[in-house]
Amino acid sequence: MTGIKKKIIKTKTVESKKKSFELTKEQYLQLYYYMRLTREFEESILKLYRQGKIVGGAYTGNGNEATAVGSAFALEKQDYLFPMHRDMGAHLVKGQTLRHLMLQHLARGNSLSKGRDGTGHYADPALRIYGNISHLGAMIPMAAGVALASKLRKERSVALTYIGDGGSNVGDVHESLAMASVMKLPLILIIENNQFAYSTPVSKQKAMEKYSDRALGYGIPGYTIDGTDLELVYRTCKEAVERAREGGGPTLIESVTMRMHGHSAHDGAEYVPKTLLAEWKKKDPVQRIEKLLLDRKILTPKIIEEFERKVVAELDDATQFAIDSPYPPAEEAAIGVYAD
Repeated sequence: MTGIKKKIIKTKTVESKKKSFELTKEQYLQLYYYMRLTREFEESILKLYRQGKIVGGAYTGNGNEATAVGSAFALEKQDYLFPMHRDMGAHLVKGQTLRHLMLQHLARGNSLSKGRDGTGHYADPALRIYGNISHLGAMIPMAAGVALASKLRKERSVALTYIGDGGSNVGDVHESLAMASVMKLPLILIIENNQFAYSTPVSKQKAMEKYSDRALGYGIPGYTIDGTDLELVYRTCKEAVERAREGGGPTLIESVTMRMHGHSAHDGAEYVPKTLLAEWKKKDPVQRIEKLLLDRKILTPKIIEEFERKVVAELDDATQFAIDSPYPPAEEAAIGVYAD
């Protein structure tokens, strides 16, 4: 095979903190606020579920907050977000209000889905958020399609979406990446490797070392990062977003985290080794960014206390507003379900 040059695209494990895309003090405080708000919002959801005020599933991204918040913070207003059920922080960063999110979880008639669905199953075109469906792998073709439309319209917009370690094995995901790589679509896919696909550990899901190794097959950049490191998540995603915006095509990012709760509120996660949870608890992303900002003198105990009061007041307002809001009337059950 003389005369033929082989191009090898390597996937990388990103460990060091890059100096590009530096954050300001105000941005660090914003990120900390979103991290705290995400954690407390999901704790509120669990309480409401246990009180019988939420019907259906109640999901949390405990342990995954840095991935959701850091990745969405890399986006601009014109970009598209396709979050999963563990990406509540991404909704908040993109501009979604607590009232809308609480109404959605409590399935009220004035929610974004008009009470016909719950959790993150909604779309808000004004914010360019298109929430998850239960068949998570099917979101990736949708995101790729939007990325294609954005390219054809010359919008310079990027589509960011996510998939879990288990969902990454679905054919829809591979087909979408194959198309996006060939067409150089502005698509970023984050594989949230949080160690378990419901109760199946990652060791029984793949033969390769890293999920980002799959990028080699598509000829696109692939990165494996510590998903509890907020700074690292932001900088890796920011680089990928800007590359896509300039026509460089898609990027595959594996964010390694731990799902600290069960699959949903009903799941006690007895199948997860206690030693594994104890080890990952030491890397709690919320505590990690708090310590980092305290060490850098960006945060102070007084600022933390102010944030805590603010978060509690905002959550109390959103919760009470949603509880006081009406359910959709029964006679409207079929409206908007079928095409005219």
